[in-house]
Amino acid sequence: MTQISERLAELQEESAVLIGLYDQDDRLQYANAAFRSIFAIEPDETPTWAELMRRNTKAGRGTIIRTADFEAWLISAQSRRGKLPFRAFETDVVDGRWFWMTETVQRDGWMLCIASDITHMKTSQRDLRQDRDFALKASQTDELTGISNRRFMMSALENMILRQGSALSISGCMCIIDLDFFKRINDSFGHQVGDLVLIDFARRVQPMVRRRDSFGRIGGEEFMLVLPDTTLEQGEKIVDRVLDRVRVARPLLASPAFSYTCSAGLAELRIGDTVQQIYARADEALYVAKQSGRDRLKIVA
Repeated sequence: MTQISERLAELQEESAVLIGLYDQDDRLQYANAAFRSIFAIEPDETPTWAELMRRNTKAGRGTIIRTADFEAWLISAQSRRGKLPFRAFETDVVDGRWFWMTETVQRDGWMLCIASDITHMKTSQRDLRQDRDFALKASQTDELTGISNRRFMMSALENMILRQGSALSISGCMCIIDLDFFKRINDSFGHQVGDLVLIDFARRVQPMVRRRDSFGRIGGEEFMLVLPDTTLEQGEKIVDRVLDRVRVARPLLASPAFSYTCSAGLAELRIGDTVQQIYARADEALYVAKQSGRDRLKIVA
């Protein structure tokens, strides 16, 4: 076995295929020579994916990212990254090559990325597939905030329930978050400011979300968190941090005293739950939070 492991390690390092391994915090823990070369990584470096994308974009290296607002792109990409057990897509890099990238994600959030060079394929075929990928992304993305939309979030909730199967021991939570007095914000400051508040909320919360979790806007001023393999106590701590972060937000430069809050309803996954049942309990908890004075979290176990 030792000889086989050593030979496998040698082949991985020498392979022209890009191989990278990220941990549950999206920090790169292993990359072979081909991967390090494309993304300009030193052998002893362990950057997070966000750090890697940010510095390579600034230096004009690695993946080509076509956007006028990198931070908005990053938030949008993180809202979908690592949420599925397996994903495949195409990506192009600054040296002109195209790669077919696959992401395989374990339940605890560790991710294996493998990329093969497909530059030799016809441009017309690549364009067709890229158009398909863009269309898929658009169908899963909230147009205003750039994070996941209701369709994606309901699918994430369903996947969390299906993953439990017939297990006797399950864990998972979902949370519905609603911005407080949002109509008052629109009426007092206008819908454009209301949109800025929604965008601010999305950009504040998304970096706090673990990669195995899903966060998205499900309509109006309502957002959802899906927290697989998470106990009620853990979920409560996560949502409390969200509320704390929002309380200190001051998103309007022209009105530095302006602030906003949010209310949240958290529900724990039960054996035999349907999407409708857990959603209804979270919605009930949110209603209690609002009736109790807002700017707080309420729980339905």
